[in-house]
Amino acid sequence: MTFLQPFVLLGLPLVLLPVLIHLINRMRHRPQPWAAMQFLLTASRSSVNQQKLRQFLILLFRVLALCALILFLSRPLAGGWVGWVFASAPDAILILLDRSASMEERIPGGTATKREQAIRLLADAAEKFSGRSHLVVIENALGEPQEIARGENLKELSLTAATDTAADLPAMFQTALDWLIENRAGTAELWIASDLQRSNWNPTDSRWNTVVTQFSSLPQTVRVRLLTFDSAHDANVSVSLKEITRRSSGGQSAVKFVLDLQQRSEKSEAHPMTITLDGARSQVDVMMESQMLRWRHAMSIGAKQSGGWGIFEWPADGNPRDNRAYFVYSPEVALKAAVVSTNRASARAFQLASSTVNNSVREAAVLIDPRDFKLASCQDKTLIVWHAPLPEGPAAQTLRTFIEEGGRVVFFPVGIIEPQRFIGLTWNEAQTTSDENAFRVTRWEEEEGPLAKTDEGLSLALPDVDFFRRQTIQGEKNVLATFTDGSAFLTRTALGRGEMFFCASVPDNQWSSLADGYVLVPMLQRLLHEGSRRLIPVSSYECGEMPRNELAAEWRSVDSESSKEIAFEAGVYQAGDRLVAMNRPAAEDDLELVSATEAEKLFGTLPFQMFQEGRRRTDRLQGEFWRFFVFGMLLFLLVEGALILPPKSANPQHGAARSSGAPVIVAAQGTNA
Repeated sequence: MTFLQPFVLLGLPLVLLPVLIHLINRMRHRPQPWAAMQFLLTASRSSVNQQKLRQFLILLFRVLALCALILFLSRPLAGGWVGWVFASAPDAILILLDRSASMEERIPGGTATKREQAIRLLADAAEKFSGRSHLVVIENALGEPQEIARGENLKELSLTAATDTAADLPAMFQTALDWLIENRAGTAELWIASDLQRSNWNPTDSRWNTVVTQFSSLPQTVRVRLLTFDSAHDANVSVSLKEITRRSSGGQSAVKFVLDLQQRSEKSEAHPMTITLDGARSQVDVMMESQMLRWRHAMSIGAKQSGGWGIFEWPADGNPRDNRAYFVYSPEVALKAAVVSTNRASARAFQLASSTVNNSVREAAVLIDPRDFKLASCQDKTLIVWHAPLPEGPAAQTLRTFIEEGGRVVFFPVGIIEPQRFIGLTWNEAQTTSDENAFRVTRWEEEEGPLAKTDEGLSLALPDVDFFRRQTIQGEKNVLATFTDGSAFLTRTALGRGEMFFCASVPDNQWSSLADGYVLVPMLQRLLHEGSRRLIPVSSYECGEMPRNELAAEWRSVDSESSKEIAFEAGVYQAGDRLVAMNRPAAEDDLELVSATEAEKLFGTLPFQMFQEGRRRTDRLQGEFWRFFVFGMLLFLLVEGALILPPKSANPQHGAARSSGAPVIVAAQGTNA
């Protein structure tokens, strides 16, 4: 509970006035013992006890009436998420607003989104403090504190509008802390509105401990009030683009897509997916049979050599902000590979598996001796197969730069233990087995990566490959495929725009049957195409990710006639001849939430209170409720008035005696209030 006129509370000691008056009144009538009246006192003792109880109740209701009057004059504020009794209006109120894409989900049973409801509730609550507290807004997109004059302004500000960005709650708290220190504010409150999405809160982030400790060490009091929207809309499907590749054959090109569709329910239902490709719209029915669907689709672009753009759009549902995935496909790029090896037999298998077709001419990969490898060796390459001792010195730096630019590199073992490491990985001892007990790969990633299923949904023939010799991979790694005993066959490490892979065996008759090509060819061909990103400009960003120097360009929206902000809104944008697709961050499709208990623990010893905005709630966060005290005061006075009324006599002769003038003897006991 807070008060707009807290100085009135200084009058609370006045509630003792009825008690003082009662005590003074008792001193005015001192009882005098009179022997002749003792028998009367004994007879009326029971009625005196009742009189004392009555006088006590009269005194109590007078005190309560005065207390209600003082609280009414102090203009108390309260609501579903308020609980600090006798706290005055703070010097500063910092409103931390999460306006990430997930906050655009509609509240179940209503039409307003979580963000719109949060703004309405925060504006109503902050309006009571306009002119008394500094109101500061900190939102996740811009991240810069902005002071506002009135709480109602929240409903009109552009910085509270919808975005397709993600939120970083630890960073927002750090911004709030910096503002308090820089402006030397007094008592402060942090009002937070969020849907508790785990990817936005990052509860395991070490920054939480740091910023909360700094808040606790401030000389002023800082309270935290959290408004959560953790209710979920069942009828919502999110669409995100995982992979896009362009492939050509016989002078014709096609663009292939991999999309992830995610829903909360387990409904099995077909929905129309609208696809826009270079302005032309088409529709495909997609069957959702589970919570997660990885959907593959290909579209022909004929003999077109230049790039283009498009949109995948799901029908309207609980959150229209996550129904679209935008893409840009690149112009035709010549794919080239290089094989770095001194083993002629294995090198020949690598060359054939990574050969390309450019301008209807098949080109085998270039063979390079490790001693001759330099920057010029990979200038126009998209894939490098490394079958030699791990690189050192300038060669290692060249290879690292190649990966960071978007290229793909695959390392194969040479049979010796490597003393050096490359980006944290190296080779351990080699292991050999007999033909009858060959190593087998039984588990691998089939949804994405070089070992994924074919476009027709067929799995690669990895279990049919015999491995007679392997070399274990040492270091921290992301395993894509394992042998039966759990040892890694293929690992992946991301670096910059590119990736590197370590494979535990080689296409040599002494090592394995990989040279048959059923696994090696599709694996290297996929990496060859994925590495083409190195030769084209960046054409896809997550909202909020684009570098500032690129934001300075004159971007215009291609997919919409209305103007959009490239930094915060998803879409396709063009500047000159360059096209860029902006999509909401993949983390915004995360369905996992931070629990209320977990959120409270993040704030340590800071005064904290949570208000959970449930289904179909329309409560205001903060509102004056002085009417309750007015009604309470009137009720207390009415009860007090009823108690002070003289009791009716139960003896009819008593009234007759009084009317006839008969003498009446009364023993004064000094019990009047």
